[in-house]
Parts: sequence; structure tokens; C-alpha cells
Amino acid sequence: MSDTSIEQQPTTATTSFLTTKSLAVLIALLAVTLAFSTSLRSAVSSVLPKQTIRSMSSSTAPAMKITKRPWSARGHADHDWLYSYHTFSFASYYDPRHQSWGPLRVINEDRVKPTTGFGTHSHAEFLIFSYIVNGTLEHRDSMGNLENLKRGEVQFTSAGTGIRHSEYNRDNKDEVHFLQIWAKPNKRGLKPHYETKKFTDEQKTDKLVRIMEYTDRLGEKSSESPIGLQADLSMDASILSPGKKVVHDVVAEGPRKIFLQVVMSKRAQPKEGGAKIKVGDAVLGEGDSAYVDGVSGPAKIEVESVGDAPAEFLLFDMGPDDA
Repeated sequence: MSDTSIEQQPTTATTSFLTTKSLAVLIALLAVTLAFSTSLRSAVSSVLPKQTIRSMSSSTAPAMKITKRPWSARGHADHDWLYSYHTFSFASYYDPRHQSWGPLRVINEDRVKPTTGFGTHSHAEFLIFSYIVNGTLEHRDSMGNLENLKRGEVQFTSAGTGIRHSEYNRDNKDEVHFLQIWAKPNKRGLKPHYETKKFTDEQKTDKLVRIMEYTDRLGEKSSESPIGLQADLSMDASILSPGKKVVHDVVAEGPRKIFLQVVMSKRAQPKEGGAKIKVGDAVLGEGDSAYVDGVSGPAKIEVESVGDAPAEFLLFDMGPDDA
């Protein structure tokens, strides 16, 4: 019995020694592995582009995208008595790429010869406004309104459940030049409504003047208030001197659509010179327009006059839903 006990003691001691040694080796290997892993992570992190990390952030704002629409690319109609450019599909002009933008549905730049005009015709459900550039436009409608509109005046009709009207140039010498604009209301079956207001050149010179405003943003009306309309759409006008800038504050939070239209001085864009504006990297001449997408309020849109003549233009700020 005693011999057996003496022989087993060295075996037990050896086993304990090996166990201790193995544990120490494992701990050392683990420490080396952890150290190497930390160094490896640091090395890899320093090599990876930081842009990848930033792009994961949900707070990154989308880039503003500007698409220019040249004046000569618009629809065009010459009926002798009526000379017109159509920014969006209208009458016999149809382009599936240009049918509407937000609630904005029609921008026609019309010139009507003396003693001619649009005879009595019907409208329903659209918001229709005319921005007079030059000449005199007679408006007569089924609500009993009769007015002769001149430069700076804006005539607004909410056709609602239905109206009939005519637009005529009674002058014997001069044509009338105006922009006819339509928008789609956010409610159907509205009661027909008519309103006219004048905005002078002085008010618009080197400033943005609010001409039309969504009734939900209009607040209490005054003599200085814009015309209210039942659509998430604002329209500003400006006559911007060469070298001058204006800044538009986007009217609402969240995704917005912006549209700019430069008013023409003649029937064709000047081959050289003339009015020009710059928004972003896009330069717009007379009759040109631009779709501005990727805008989310609060934001600012800067417009600069870069031509050699004052630039008259309209700026529309609207909700993202198409008409």
C-alpha cells in the first residue's frame, strides 16, 4: 500500500504543474489576441473612409436638384390672334414629362392681339389667376364681374362648382401680354369666388412680394395681404435688377416643390443679353423655367440677377402632391 502511495504523488504534482502552466499560456495567448484585435480594429478603422460612417446618418439633407426647362422647349401655339407658350401640357400640346408640378397645372404665357380674345367659356374646380404683364385685359364673368386689368394687377377666380367667363383685348392698337396660371384646389365643390389685387413694380423691385398664398397660411386679411387660394401653394413675384439677389424662405416644413418662371420681354428670348437669373448652378433666361426638387423646409432659396436687364420672374412654393 505504501509503495503505491509513494509512486502516485509525483504524478499528482506533475498534473498540477501542467494545469497551472497551461492556464498561464492560455491567459497569455488571450492577452496577445485581444491586443492584436484592438490594433487590427484601429488599423482597419483608420483605413476605412469616414464618408461611409456619415452616410449612415438619417439627418443628412437631400441635395437640391434643379431641372431647367428652356423657353423654346415649351409647347407653342400661334393662332394669329393668340400667341402662346405652354409650360405644361395644354390643349393640343401634350408631353407626359410636363403635365403638372405639385398642385400647379397650367402656366400659359399669352399674347392676345387687339380687338380679339377668349369668348365666353366654362370652368369648374380649378383655381385660375392671370398675371398682367402689359396691355389691358377685360374680364367678364357669370358672377357679374367686369374689369379692365392692367400691368401689375392679378385677377383670381376660384371656379368651384362652375363659372362662365370671357377674356378680351378691347384695345385697338396694343396686344395684351399676361400669364394665365391654373392650380388644383385641395377641396372640391367650392363656392365660386372672384378677387383682384394690384402689385406695383415698386413693390416688386429687388424684393420678393407674396402674390398668392394658401388660405391655411394667410392669417387675418388686410390691404397688404396676398390673395388667398385653397391649395398648398404660394406665389411670389420679383423684378430683380442686375447684380441683385433675393432669398426665399421656404414657407412650410417638410418636403416642398419649387418652380421658377422668368417672364419674357419679347416673343422670343434675346439671342444675346437680356434678363437672366441664377438659382443654384442653373442660369435661366427670358421664358425659361426650372423645377427645383429635393427641398425640405425650413430652407432658403437664393435667386440672383445675372443678366444685363431687370429680370421679372415668378417663384412658386408648393406641397409635394401632384395635381
